[in-house]
Amino acid sequence: MLRHPLRTPALLLASALALTACGASQGGESGGTEAAATGYPRTIDNCGHEATFTSPPERVVSLNQGSTEILLSLGLADRIVGTATWTDPVMEGLEEANASVPRLADDNPSFEVVLAAEPDFVTASFVSTLGRGGVATRERFGELGVPAYVSPADCAAGKDNESGGDGSRSEPLTLDTVHGEVRDLARVFGVEERGEELVAELERRVDTATAGLDASGVSLMYWFANSQSPYLAGCCGAPGIITRAVGAENAFDDTHDEWPQINWETIADRDPDVIVLGDLTRDSQTAESAEAKIEFLETNPLTRDLTAVREERYVLLSGQAMNPTIRTVTGIEKVADGLRDLGLAG
Repeated sequence: MLRHPLRTPALLLASALALTACGASQGGESGGTEAAATGYPRTIDNCGHEATFTSPPERVVSLNQGSTEILLSLGLADRIVGTATWTDPVMEGLEEANASVPRLADDNPSFEVVLAAEPDFVTASFVSTLGRGGVATRERFGELGVPAYVSPADCAAGKDNESGGDGSRSEPLTLDTVHGEVRDLARVFGVEERGEELVAELERRVDTATAGLDASGVSLMYWFANSQSPYLAGCCGAPGIITRAVGAENAFDDTHDEWPQINWETIADRDPDVIVLGDLTRDSQTAESAEAKIEFLETNPLTRDLTAVREERYVLLSGQAMNPTIRTVTGIEKVADGLRDLGLAG
């Protein structure tokens, strides 16, 4: 049910422009429009599009969990008027901040539901969310005076989103691109110092997790979801970041598709040392949870004799850790700890 009657495009445009013009100071402090607009207008060059802000947004709708968790980590919960498309519970430590944020849908909301939240800014983690077949295109939001932002990780150099499925990458993604999203959003809202603090903390955690780690020669397989035709990680997305950080090998490092569907016969032939399992809480594919994945692996004739299955070499990650988000750092930490616990890394 819509919270407000759907407005006409003309009224929505007027509302968006009015909200943009009357920004508030950060962190709930008083100071008025003049203080809030210091350093504005600001223009962000994002995935080939430019978005200009005359003041910090006051009503952002975040259409993917990864984007939402960055905004929450930057202390911007009071600016979020709606979130959508969740695969996992909110990141640890953000529960209280997220509790007051309206969830518009567990998956993609309709364009009408998003507009009913009266946003003056829209963010997404994936080009497909703000593309054909998604919530709406950036151009459609732009017609209403609402700037839209997509995670640069999904349009980074070498990413081809037209190649089918989840796209493919000719160049490995790095955490620098994830840090770039943090910095972009911090700049949009005028909280650059918070952005730099968050990036520094992410870098510190990676250094701590990988200090002295040697997992050379260990092959990993990342299984996101689906038991009939499993989605496995190719070489160059977020799992590639994790694999390189811990010094291991991806069993499907020769595959440039982001999440190709690969048959179990091929998987048996590769016989990975460790299987990294997506532990999802959504319910849209088969074998979403790690528990369901393990049950399948240990009972299916094609998988129960895999080395990783016989030796029970599993590492569990959230879905968000397997996407290019700030939680990819959690993925590095958990895989590093898992390899050490399994006696496969120094």
